[in-house]
Amino acid sequence: MNNYFCVIFKIMKKLILLLIFLIFLSFSYSINKIEKDPKLIVAIVVDQMRYDFLENLSHRYSDNGFNRLVNDGFNCKNNFYNYVPTVTGPGHSSISTGSTPKTHGIVGNNWYDRERKHSIYCTDDSNYNNVGGDDYSGNKSPNNLLVETFADINKMSNNNKPKTISIAIKDRGSILMGGKKADAAYWYYGKERAQWITSTFYMNQIPDWVKEFNKEDNLEKYLEDWNTLKDISTYENHEIDNNSFEKLFKGKDNSAFPYDTKSLMKHNDCFDMIKETPYGNTMTTDFAIEAIVNENLGKRGVTDVITVGYSSTDYIGHSFGVASVETQDTYIRLDLEIQKFLSFLDKEIGKNEYSFFLTADHGVLEIPAYLSSTGVNAQAVSENDLTNKVVKKLNDVLGIEVKKLIANVDNSQIYLNDEVISEMNLNKSKVVNELVKILESFDFISKAYTADFILGSSELIEYEKLIQNGYHNERSGDIALILKENVIFYNGKGTTHGSGYNYDTHVPLIFYGYGIKKGETLNHTEIPDIAPTISKLLGLEMKNSTGKVLDFIFEK
Repeated sequence: MNNYFCVIFKIMKKLILLLIFLIFLSFSYSINKIEKDPKLIVAIVVDQMRYDFLENLSHRYSDNGFNRLVNDGFNCKNNFYNYVPTVTGPGHSSISTGSTPKTHGIVGNNWYDRERKHSIYCTDDSNYNNVGGDDYSGNKSPNNLLVETFADINKMSNNNKPKTISIAIKDRGSILMGGKKADAAYWYYGKERAQWITSTFYMNQIPDWVKEFNKEDNLEKYLEDWNTLKDISTYENHEIDNNSFEKLFKGKDNSAFPYDTKSLMKHNDCFDMIKETPYGNTMTTDFAIEAIVNENLGKRGVTDVITVGYSSTDYIGHSFGVASVETQDTYIRLDLEIQKFLSFLDKEIGKNEYSFFLTADHGVLEIPAYLSSTGVNAQAVSENDLTNKVVKKLNDVLGIEVKKLIANVDNSQIYLNDEVISEMNLNKSKVVNELVKILESFDFISKAYTADFILGSSELIEYEKLIQNGYHNERSGDIALILKENVIFYNGKGTTHGSGYNYDTHVPLIFYGYGIKKGETLNHTEIPDIAPTISKLLGLEMKNSTGKVLDFIFEK
């Protein structure tokens, strides 16, 4: 009898232990489910979006676009670029790598190559050929980018299983986000035939789904006539629609709505005109959706990455400026694109199954001529005029005629012609110092710095530090300029960006989705913080990043 109870006791003991084990296993599984990685990382970069566009137009936005991100995501309200120049190539590179031009090497959209003795474009690479478009449009790669992107780290840490697809109308907006291990980077080629293209760095033939998207009858629909989405009388705080400050489309004698795009396209590089209207953003959204579906992103058991660059905002912003009806209308329409994209992601990937961030590659200055008309001291300066005036003054100082002494002016930096200096037996240090004095004598220049000062100083402050963070010892110039506030290097009507002032450096940064809590911060954050933060979300580390992890955005 006692043996019977002993047997029963042993059996019950085993059953209890088994039950405890199963409960533990179930708990462990549930923990793992909570701590799983997102199915998809979605990176949105809006070209030329100032932070104030997010707040000033919030009452015009829908509940499910920008406002959904702000209300349900984490909004870093004081997010800034920590370097100059604030332009597209460096911007996308800094977002993707978590570093500044000093480290990743993309010091501008263009820079002067001293060895080849000519200016080069940030993604140009003659080792690769076009897949679609014409020859020049496809001779591209990310090889000028010197460090890895967060997408690269994600692939390398997971045996190359995750996919990375990058999309933007601008090649640099696509290529520099994806990095060197991207499965594909696509950009838009217009002119005689609208199409999304790539280069042989990624593939030798575009996939069938891209060929299908590129069919002429599909892309023609994006050349709609452009009128305001809402009644034009409801657009607030804008300059007069028809004015003398804005650029004109060829074939149109004023800058007022509406725009008959099908008529104007023959005067404006045909299908290139799509990118200069809000419908370029619509086309980008539709193409990104097709990429996710056809590449099976977010459904392959690993964390895939898609980067999407909305470039049309920049084309329109350059031409029409901050205070234009055109810019307002573009952002009201872009809000609906964000809404459409989020709705698609909810259905295709699943709510709270993807992680999402939105930022911008730079801001922009209002059109200087418009600012001047309102009483603000602002102006646009020609780089060629500056060069000629500087050389003339230097000739007077040196007492000799010096031709081609300045090899290039780009990114508010001056590159000197070392061969000319050597041939004329000039002392380069003396030439540089004299040039600094001359440059600082112009009323639109605040300060000029030598490369030696920028590279050799450890105690720089404010704007000086921005220059240093954007300075690469092999690719940057011999002298760096600080233009006065509201001054730009620009020819003709319209405006541009590139400075270290708030209108160029203060941009949105919103995280949203899986692993991200609701909230906001007024703490100072910087663009290089994005990549290490996304990497941390995935349990990864970026060794070359100079940014910090924003761990306060994570759900605990």
